[in-house]
Amino acid sequence: MRTIGLIGGLSWESTVIYYQIINQRVRERLGGSHSANSLIWSVDYTTVEDLIFADRWDEVSTLLTGAGGKLADLGAGLLLICSNTFSRVGDDVERAVSVPVLHITDALGAEIRARGMRRVGLLGTRFTMEQPFYRDRLAAHGLDVVVPRREQRELVHRVIFDELVRGVLRESSRDAYARIIDDLADDGAEAVILGCTEIELLVGEKDSAIPVLPSARLHAEAAAAFALAG
Repeated sequence: MRTIGLIGGLSWESTVIYYQIINQRVRERLGGSHSANSLIWSVDYTTVEDLIFADRWDEVSTLLTGAGGKLADLGAGLLLICSNTFSRVGDDVERAVSVPVLHITDALGAEIRARGMRRVGLLGTRFTMEQPFYRDRLAAHGLDVVVPRREQRELVHRVIFDELVRGVLRESSRDAYARIIDDLADDGAEAVILGCTEIELLVGEKDSAIPVLPSARLHAEAAAAFALAG
């Protein structure tokens, strides 16, 4: 079995999802008490959160590239940045290390194409919804990405940083997200990407009029497939 290196703490609540899903898939495949060979480098989230709000992405890149290098040195054969927002520096990490980086958007793109979909909605942080790094990579998979209206984007962003990354789950926020997903469906979205890993803690299929695409789960499942192919 090959070893997976997880760059986590972005936030640690979402890193738990990755660790759980990867190990569940390995046990389902191999049976018994099997679990994945994995390494986690978990950063202090406050540090990187302060950097992105100050638009100091070069320092984020340096921090996560250093983490990726340490994981590669320890024997990881594949790296994952356990985040949608921080995948902005994924190419920087991949250029600096000796092992491949599995980008979250590539795992999503493969799944969406397999389902025969082309137009998808996107929920995430303001960085993910508004900056080109995420939507452009999905567009390279032949996908058309639609995002909520500005005021809705602000609500989605605020809930992520004021509630979800702190482990706070509010029914009112779940209802608000559901209404936004309804609007994306009205705009032609065939499914909605839960494009912030913490959103999966709040919203599921039962809350959505269209299929949901849980980015962290799909990313983790692709990583487990890599490990099992070794």
